[in-house]
Amino acid sequence: MKYSCPTCKQTLEWSSENPYRPFCCERCKLIDLGAWADESYAVPAAPDLTALEFEEDIFFSEHLMPDVPAHKH
Repeated sequence: MKYSCPTCKQTLEWSSENPYRPFCCERCKLIDLGAWADESYAVPAAPDLTALEFEEDIFFSEHLMPDVPAHKH
């Protein structure tokens, strides 16, 4: 089976003899690792709104309704 190295795009034959699969060599593997480490790559995720919602509760409780005790989470 033929595939391309994710880093340099070199076409390779899939082989269990290549310890760097799916990369063609150690250099390409380390380049990819470095990109993850410096956050060039990122897995998209939905923002965590829990902290924001908690801050809104405190803001509204303290500033708009000062006589009403803040809601505790």
